[in-house]
Amino acid sequence: MLSLRNRSLAALAVLVSLWLGTSALAQTISEAVGDRVVRYFASEDARASTPPSFCFVDPNLPATGPAPEHVPVLPEFFTDDSGRNGFHIDINPGTSLYGTGEVPGPLQRNGRTSILWNSDSYGYKDTTPSLYKSFPWVLAVREDGTAFGVIADTTWKTKIDLTDGISFISDGPAFPVVVIDRDTPQEVVMELAELTGKIAMPPKWAIGYHQCRYSYYPDARVREIADTFRAKKMPADVIWMDIHYMDEYRIFRFDHDLFPDPKGLNDYLLNERNFHNVWMIDPGVGAETDRFPPEGYSVYEELMAGDHAVKRADGSVYKGEVWPGWCVFPDFTAPDTRDWWAGLYGDFMANGITGVWNDMNEPAIFNVASKTMPEDNIHRGDPAMGGGGPHARFHNVYGMLMVKGTRAGVLEANPDKRPFVLSRATYLGGQRYGAGWSGDNSADWWDLETCIPMVLNMNLSAFPFYGPDIGGFIGDGDPEQFARWFGFGVMFPFARGHTAVGNRDKEPWAFGPEVEITCRQALENRYMLLPYYYTLFHDASTTGMPIVQPAFFADPTDPALRTEDDIFMIGSSLLVVPDVTPNRDRVPAMPRGIWRRLALRGSNNPDIPDFLVRGGSIIPAGPIMQYADEKPLDPLTLIVSLDDTGHASGTLYEDAGEGFGYQNGEFLLTAYTAEQSGDAVVVRTASQTGDLPRPDRAVVVRLLLDDGQEVRATGRDGEDIVVALP
Repeated sequence: MLSLRNRSLAALAVLVSLWLGTSALAQTISEAVGDRVVRYFASEDARASTPPSFCFVDPNLPATGPAPEHVPVLPEFFTDDSGRNGFHIDINPGTSLYGTGEVPGPLQRNGRTSILWNSDSYGYKDTTPSLYKSFPWVLAVREDGTAFGVIADTTWKTKIDLTDGISFISDGPAFPVVVIDRDTPQEVVMELAELTGKIAMPPKWAIGYHQCRYSYYPDARVREIADTFRAKKMPADVIWMDIHYMDEYRIFRFDHDLFPDPKGLNDYLLNERNFHNVWMIDPGVGAETDRFPPEGYSVYEELMAGDHAVKRADGSVYKGEVWPGWCVFPDFTAPDTRDWWAGLYGDFMANGITGVWNDMNEPAIFNVASKTMPEDNIHRGDPAMGGGGPHARFHNVYGMLMVKGTRAGVLEANPDKRPFVLSRATYLGGQRYGAGWSGDNSADWWDLETCIPMVLNMNLSAFPFYGPDIGGFIGDGDPEQFARWFGFGVMFPFARGHTAVGNRDKEPWAFGPEVEITCRQALENRYMLLPYYYTLFHDASTTGMPIVQPAFFADPTDPALRTEDDIFMIGSSLLVVPDVTPNRDRVPAMPRGIWRRLALRGSNNPDIPDFLVRGGSIIPAGPIMQYADEKPLDPLTLIVSLDDTGHASGTLYEDAGEGFGYQNGEFLLTAYTAEQSGDAVVVRTASQTGDLPRPDRAVVVRLLLDDGQEVRATGRDGEDIVVALP
């Protein structure tokens, strides 16, 4: 942050310059880049030298006109004692700060500092300065509930200091600042998604439950896991393969002893057990080691022949140690390298692979103090993005550009299917290319509790397809902790259980029969609500609205909710209230208004969270399924909670769950309404869009009442359904 002394000097300089008639503030350039969206530059020289942006959908985000005459947020640019460039924004008392992407600790970020520098942060805790992803973004909610957001458009290592207002300080050159001003925090986040990109609609199977460990091997063990899920009737959609499937950890190569027939395995998973699969690909390409020579390893040979490797400052090829030993690294900043990388996925995906996991792409390097590449390594870059430069400029976007190339390759290999790619490292706007998870967390109560604010702040940073390793990656944990975590963890947008090599098993049945019951109930709740989740993913892909939302979204003017981060909303209609402390001694602040209890599986199980439906809402649900497309949505269940005027509304989005027909109208978006009339409630179809015909199916209406009870009625979809009140 700008020191008190420097801020005082800066203020004095402004006064002197005003007295001289040459205000220093006059050097600041401002321009509108949207409705109530203003971009600022420190000077005309700064504007002229600013390269295209990596975070925006349009790298050359055009000005739409002059900035408004009166703007509520003005950044004060400065250069600190070390020559670093930054800016400061004062905030009024009562303003709460959020966002900043993937950060440990509480939801509200006032008084916190963090470093934007993608880092291999194994076992991170509250004081860890930087994690795997960098989001130069702050959401500020004023006391009256209005809000603004601040984007620092720089990829260089940057400090976010929120101990006294909002300050960003970068190691790089002067950079632009974009300020979004809106009437609500929801509108700010949606505008952020408009600028930086919305998620692509995922395949439906990707929003089911995922099972992973480091690692499942040999292939017989993978089959055993799939068979056990189905035998125990544990709903799940995806099994993951970590690095032990590889031949000497070489990417795009299979260990023929452990996985002699990867296509046969994937065919078994998909065709016999209805499981999709995800396989890991890291950026490090194995070079010469004691174990094997590079000759005959076509990935290495092609990389070197095509001049695709990251270079040292002296122009030689950079080598760093990762899993295969000494590795070379593709320069994903160069378009031709990304094209080459994308081309590697054709033969790989032909093995029946349905999803890809990009890991270690901060990039992580072993046996060096920095845990990454030297900052003076050289990247060729893209002329359209301002050309090449040092790794210090590209470090924070290296992982995102890798995923961009991966997504292109997966789509090229399977052009009729929606890609699913997961990445450990990314940057603001990375939601355009893939999902993410919170990295190497631990099996302890701190990680259990703080995974909620991590998911919330990522959603508030326009990155909704995100979740933690449920149950904790590091350490064994214990049955009580695992059951509690699983009970609510499977409700996050990305729901995956995972654990490290050497740990005990952590499948849903691994902690004994009592925990197995809890896990089955939690998974059944997730799968019953898949129609609602799928609709929320559609909303996120079209409007940018977060899938998981903080409690204060229910009432941004309520100060009691500003720091509440032990509960969360799924969409705006369903509140999830878990117990996140060992002794169940935390009583969360609850939003005001009408919230009616929804009985789901395990409602009397203390390890299953409470579910509350907001008054005025209709939530679509379906039958319990063992995988996402096991059966048609029949019957459709509409969960209705009336507001204080006797009305409710909600939507249901449906498409094929795969492919791109929905982009050409092959979908059905239905708006349902409910209205009380005397001693009955009428539920009807209010409107529909899309070309898919309405299925001929039964509808069950569950009308929630104030006393925790409910009444039900049945009918046919598209017809009025009358629910008699008791």
